[in-house]
Amino acid sequence: MDRNPSPPPPSRDEDEEAAAGGDCIGSTVYSKHWLFGVLSGLIQMVSPENAKSSSDDEEQQMELDEEMENEICRVWDMSMDEDVALFLQEFNAPDIFMGVLAKSRCPRLREICVGILGNMACFQEICVSISSDKNLGQVLLHCLHDSDPPTLLETSRLLLTCLSQTEVASVWVERIRDNPAIYDSICFIMSSSTNVDLLVKVGEVVDKLFDLDEKLMLEWIRIGAVQALDQPQEDSEQQPAFRIVPCVLEAAKQVRSENPEGLDVYMHVLQLLTTVDEGIQAIVQCPDTGKDTWNLLFDLVCHEFCQSDDPPIILQEQKTVLASVFSVLSAIYASQTEQEYLKIGKGKCNLPLIDSLIRVLQNMEHCQKKPENSVESNTEETKKSDVTQEDFHLKILKDISCEFLSNIFQVLTKETVTQGLKEGQLSKQKCSCAFENLLPFYSPVVEDFLKILREVDKTLAGNLEESFPSLKIQT
Repeated sequence: MDRNPSPPPPSRDEDEEAAAGGDCIGSTVYSKHWLFGVLSGLIQMVSPENAKSSSDDEEQQMELDEEMENEICRVWDMSMDEDVALFLQEFNAPDIFMGVLAKSRCPRLREICVGILGNMACFQEICVSISSDKNLGQVLLHCLHDSDPPTLLETSRLLLTCLSQTEVASVWVERIRDNPAIYDSICFIMSSSTNVDLLVKVGEVVDKLFDLDEKLMLEWIRIGAVQALDQPQEDSEQQPAFRIVPCVLEAAKQVRSENPEGLDVYMHVLQLLTTVDEGIQAIVQCPDTGKDTWNLLFDLVCHEFCQSDDPPIILQEQKTVLASVFSVLSAIYASQTEQEYLKIGKGKCNLPLIDSLIRVLQNMEHCQKKPENSVESNTEETKKSDVTQEDFHLKILKDISCEFLSNIFQVLTKETVTQGLKEGQLSKQKCSCAFENLLPFYSPVVEDFLKILREVDKTLAGNLEESFPSLKIQT
């Protein structure tokens, strides 16, 4: 969505007149009198008399007068200023906007009003006030059923702002949990929208909701399962049943090439789903869903992220999304003994995954190397804090990668190891990297792998034993 133009500065005459009359809003140069006029115009637009007079002209109700649009857009930009936002709150502007949202049929006007409320909610005091208004809360949630993408985008932005405020997050979670229809609206957006900005923002809302409240996440998983059971497959006239996982996958595919941050968000949503048994089952129980999830994530790690021709430092940009992707793949992989249709325990998929996991671990070693010369002492504490934060995310990625790699190593066959040595996925350098990261926590796995390796390439096995003396004990 194109950003609204910044409001033009008031003319010198207007500025001097406002200052002389005490008409300024706080420390700004914006006029209270002018703002009153715009808000009064809004009230008139949705008054019963005006609605009645234009009831025979639907086109008029759907359009916004150009002059009025310019003025209300100016208020939208002004509302980013805290003094203006507080003044709007004191003037009960949220009630005015609620009336517009409840009565107006003009998409542009509804978008702007929600946008202004979204700006106002960025300030904690106002956010608490907006969130405590039950009627306004219901009207705003109803906006999620709107068919206008810009209005949906601004509504999602407002919800994310409120969910990010600790004082009021639980209020909105409870409202959403009490309104099951929101599940259908959000799933419909994720599964059908092509608006990348909207998809990213809706994904952030879902991610925040699942992170805040596991109970709501479980309810949404179950809603989709119940809908699918209740709807006969041959009934094409009814609204389709929305399962949460296919909707998340569809949105991820849509944002994949255009918005890496958005893809990161949807991968984290999938990761959150795998933190509960019901979420894993939602992925793997349906053959099509399980295969679609596996294929998308497999393609990301084997053909897109952290490739051999990428600089090692790329891992710093991709560490969070890689952690999510590997975590979900690992969860599916662990369930494959019960889900035979996936056929991922053996065959061609193991070697590309091993290659990708080891490459991530190799790049991680490069990223964690400290510079030889220390920098200026006055920034030492700040940089130490930054390194600690980076190490935290890299450690998460390392732990997930090592666990996944160990699971794959456990099912390697002599044939697969032979093929890996031939194709280069299990070279001496890569095996050494794997051993360095898997030992000592996964010693039994490494020892079993080494037994197979001795049968395939005794020389390589001997070289690795020399490099890792602790393994000689088992010889």
